Amino acid sequence: MTSKYRTAPMPTTTMPKGIPYIIGNEAAERFSFYGMKTILFTFMTSTLMYVEGSSLNSNMSTPEATFYVHLFVWAVYFLSFFGAILSDVLLGKYLTIMSLSIVYCVGHGVLAFMGITGVPIHWLAIGLILISLGSGGIKPCVSAHVGDQFGKTNSHLLTKIFGWFYFSINMGAFASTLLTPLLLKWYGPHWAFGVPGVLMLIATIAFWMGRKVFIHVPPGGSQAFFGEAFSKSGLVTIGKIIAIFLFAIPFWALFDQTGSRWISQAENMDRLWLGIDWLPEQFQAFNPLMIMAFIPLFQYVVYPQINRFFKLTPLRKITIGFFLMAGAFSIVAFTQQMIDAGERPSFGWQVLAYVVLTSAEVMVSITFLEFSYTQAPRKMKSLIMALFLMTVAFGNLLTAVVNMYIIIPSDVKPVTQAVQPLIENVKRGVVDIASVSGNIAEADAAWVSTPGGHLLVKVPAKEGGINSPDAVEIVYSGATAQRVDIRTRTNKQLTEALVPIEESWRSEQKLPTTKQGQSLIKGHTDAWGNQIRYRLQTSKTLWLRSDGPDGVPFTADDVNMKINRLAKNAIEKEEDEKKRAQLKEGEEKTKTWIEKRKEEMGLANSNPSPTSDTDKSTPDLFSTEITVGGGERLQGADYYWFFTLLMLVTACLFVIVAWFYKPREYLQEEATA
Repeated sequence: MTSKYRTAPMPTTTMPKGIPYIIGNEAAERFSFYGMKTILFTFMTSTLMYVEGSSLNSNMSTPEATFYVHLFVWAVYFLSFFGAILSDVLLGKYLTIMSLSIVYCVGHGVLAFMGITGVPIHWLAIGLILISLGSGGIKPCVSAHVGDQFGKTNSHLLTKIFGWFYFSINMGAFASTLLTPLLLKWYGPHWAFGVPGVLMLIATIAFWMGRKVFIHVPPGGSQAFFGEAFSKSGLVTIGKIIAIFLFAIPFWALFDQTGSRWISQAENMDRLWLGIDWLPEQFQAFNPLMIMAFIPLFQYVVYPQINRFFKLTPLRKITIGFFLMAGAFSIVAFTQQMIDAGERPSFGWQVLAYVVLTSAEVMVSITFLEFSYTQAPRKMKSLIMALFLMTVAFGNLLTAVVNMYIIIPSDVKPVTQAVQPLIENVKRGVVDIASVSGNIAEADAAWVSTPGGHLLVKVPAKEGGINSPDAVEIVYSGATAQRVDIRTRTNKQLTEALVPIEESWRSEQKLPTTKQGQSLIKGHTDAWGNQIRYRLQTSKTLWLRSDGPDGVPFTADDVNMKINRLAKNAIEKEEDEKKRAQLKEGEEKTKTWIEKRKEEMGLANSNPSPTSDTDKSTPDLFSTEITVGGGERLQGADYYWFFTLLMLVTACLFVIVAWFYKPREYLQEEATA
């Protein structure tokens, strides 16, 4: 069938007419994706439990949210492979992009209306799956569609246009990274997820408007696609380029943590600048902002200067970028060491890390985009681009697997999930709490109503069951149906171990370091005779840990007391005064969306997280929270140093592989008339 659109570029030395539509589409689409992704980690760790209809008693922990965020990003990029096949075999790039963009829009709509009806976490999962299908499916097609607009005569413009293509990506990302965290804070998740959805709709319309000036390279069909892919030369090409692509996996494992772990770190940094207390998520805006400045800087200054000393090939750019990424994470690891020591470092440390990380991105990501296109045979452009995007997928999968592995299991969590339907019925008045008594078969636990009008849920011990002194008791408020206490056999010993820490705070006006604290509580043992362990997490947070009845650290039997410091020393009080003087009066008085939701839920003056009875002993110094199991094995700066070492080893190995790689370019044939 003859296409009504041009299928091959005409010989010309000028920029193709369809490029402005692609650039406009990409800016709007990237606004929508990065806007949603920017707030996803924070939404999971601080907002999810407050969404209308939520049945959660707490938000996700840092490693849990990190796991799910990177699992979502893995899905986005993994599905790009199937988008490439759909494009190259059946529909062509244009129709693939248009059809999946509609799925993309629907996914944003699901997130925007999350909580209006049904269970919010279910709608969150559905929305993210649809966005994964839409965004992932069009990814390999869009960048390959850019290359299709060029022929041999104007192929010299490819480097420049891929640079500007990346510029448009970061323009959209910069704007959304600044805006969506503010929408989440002040207007809630509906607006925060809804505005990016509107931008995705605009992106789809912009792309449709350029249909008449695009070069529509038709799909090659399955025979042509698989014939070239599985030919001798095709397999050699794929094998060669995969050998290079594998080294990009650790790069993306580190890079995409700016949207998860770097946010968590920024929460414990001094973020006041220009009279504004910046939100932790907004730090991500430094990356696209620097990209827009670094692209011309590297193209017109850095690269020419390096070329004066040695020829800067694409593979050499990538090698330098890998070492820079290791440097960026070493800065973040060093910053975390300061936080682990009880300091509150300036956000300038993360800015410095972003400078190095962005330099690495320019040299690796942009170069890989061009390299992937030029090294791919003509009928396999989308496939090779998809293989490159798969490196992003498996990089995020690597991060997700690491975070899944370091999460310590909890025997309490399945019980709280099993009892949740009963709690919801109590909250709605369907069940009278005074009449509750019986067994929860799903969790092998027993629950009984207590004289105080609370609900008591027992978690059986591994040895001795419900009647064992090692059984854990979870207490829910009869008034709000919120979890208010967790009682274990060793709560008393943990509380006693807190006393010398309190005394140290009163005399030193700061929390002891991990080494100092462990020395202070030497001789304090738990109910099973194990030495209690102390760890300083931030300048305001510390942990006292019992190894539990099994005596083994980092297992589901661990009993943890998380302690948040409430009192302020003289320096913090002075800083608060300065901050109040710099912040606008109206901004101080405005209530955030979460504060409003707490009032609606009757939680305005209470902490919905589980707290221990020990709160009552030192209300002016600390608040405490007991958990059983949970937490993470790889903690603090050790987490960041692990990924730094991984990237450094990768960079060293890549030097050897790049030395032996022989590149070969494939460009589109031009029309003869």
